[in-house]
Amino acid sequence: MTRSFAPNFSASTHEAPHTASSFAGSQALARRKARLIRRREVNQVLKLFNAFKREEGQTMAEYGVVLAVITIAVFGALALLSGNIVGAITRVAAYIT
Repeated sequence: MTRSFAPNFSASTHEAPHTASSFAGSQALARRKARLIRRREVNQVLKLFNAFKREEGQTMAEYGVVLAVITIAVFGALALLSGNIVGAITRVAAYIT
């Protein structure tokens, strides 16, 4: 049986052999699909970060600052009023006994 290496230009159901332009086109299509997949993955990561990011309301750092200011104010008030507080507790103890 002899084989012919001449190209077959007849309309058949078989796929046509790959030419340089169709190969380049398939490479471009593959690159485009890869870019879409990467873009989709990046968008999913961005959605994840945006879910944890809150623009409204206080953050934990702000709550910490407020707590520190209140704590300093309470200790300052207790230090300034400590003499009067001890005197009041002594008077209450005297009334009870």
